[in-house]
Amino acid sequence: MSFKTISVIGLGYIGLPTAAMFASYKVKVIGVDVSAHVVETINKGKVHIVEPDLDLLVQEAVAKGYLKAVTKPEIADAFLIAVPTPFKACKKGDIPEPDLRYIESATKAIASVLKKGDLVILESTSPVGATEQMSAWLAEARPDLSFPQTAGENADVNIAHCPERVLPGQVVRELVENDRVIGGLSKRCSERSVELYKTFVKGDCVITNARTAEMAKLTENSCRDVQIAFANELSVICDKLDIDVWELIALANRHPRINILQPGPGVGGHCIAVDPWFIISKTPQEAQLIHTARKVNDAKPEWVINKVKLAIADFLQANPDKTTKDVRITCFGLAFKPNIDDLRESPSLAIAQKIAKMHASVVNFVEPNIHELSEEMSKNSKLISFIGSEDKTDIAVLLVDHKEFIKADKAVNFAFIVDTKGIWK
Repeated sequence: MSFKTISVIGLGYIGLPTAAMFASYKVKVIGVDVSAHVVETINKGKVHIVEPDLDLLVQEAVAKGYLKAVTKPEIADAFLIAVPTPFKACKKGDIPEPDLRYIESATKAIASVLKKGDLVILESTSPVGATEQMSAWLAEARPDLSFPQTAGENADVNIAHCPERVLPGQVVRELVENDRVIGGLSKRCSERSVELYKTFVKGDCVITNARTAEMAKLTENSCRDVQIAFANELSVICDKLDIDVWELIALANRHPRINILQPGPGVGGHCIAVDPWFIISKTPQEAQLIHTARKVNDAKPEWVINKVKLAIADFLQANPDKTTKDVRITCFGLAFKPNIDDLRESPSLAIAQKIAKMHASVVNFVEPNIHELSEEMSKNSKLISFIGSEDKTDIAVLLVDHKEFIKADKAVNFAFIVDTKGIWK
């Protein structure tokens, strides 16, 4: 392989597994992160995130000298940028716009160490045109080098987009097995990117252009968002009509061409809750269905909170000697999906925090995948263990179907339950 050293910029939920995977194939990898704590943790052979099998992969890669972490980019042959792409803050009801400041910062950071023959790949999920913008930033910072937008196939530095397409909780396996969509700014850019990823990717590496590659990832997550919105809207309808939505979905899914997803408290994570806005902000008049799905999913947390308020009223009616201050509420699950510690854009966390803010006494949180609450999260709330939570709970709010909660299905005996996942109903 022509790439002797690979640099991965951003050592989060995608960057670190990617860096560790390359290193496990005996390629020298330099991981870069702005957090000194993250760098220090990785250089000790440890991980700062929860992801099955990642700890062993990092431990071995560091021990064998194939992976190291630094806070500033160093010379390499290929640079993979895997930094966050959030959207900008906006007024309620407005369409959020993508925020590319992390990509811009990473781009400018690597510019000084670029050399002729290097390959730069943007892995961050991005709005259409972001890869071209990244290349423009690099060209501006390094006028001594040529880039595909001006030199085409003869560019000194090759540029491509290859979005990550993995599922949290299964990242290590899916990095290897899943197909990759690769969009270069030239044919040469794409071919070199395929060569790089084929170091460990067993799936197909499918070549397209950069804009289509960007749109492919946005389309995948927007499709999922629309499907979830259908399930969430169905749950609201069924609640009003006194129908068990989970039984209904199970019956409907017996049809050979129907596959309805499961409803929940909303949509979270760094992709599905964010990426559709990248399409909507570019084409607001055309993206009507995608926009509606976002509104449906963003409205679900407030619906859950209203269900909690009703449960409080029911509890007080059943216990006339109690006051609101006496009601003990426990929220089960804070992560955006089961069996991980990822709180990014989590509707469960948002719901739990809002309950804690509105309730007259301390609200208990049970989250098996984290060990402490942040200062912001801990206001009027307390992290407790699942074991023993029954003795401290009058109203149980089930927000995430973690394996610990599913296993306890037959054992739970809460008098009042708001179950957003249908496992304690």
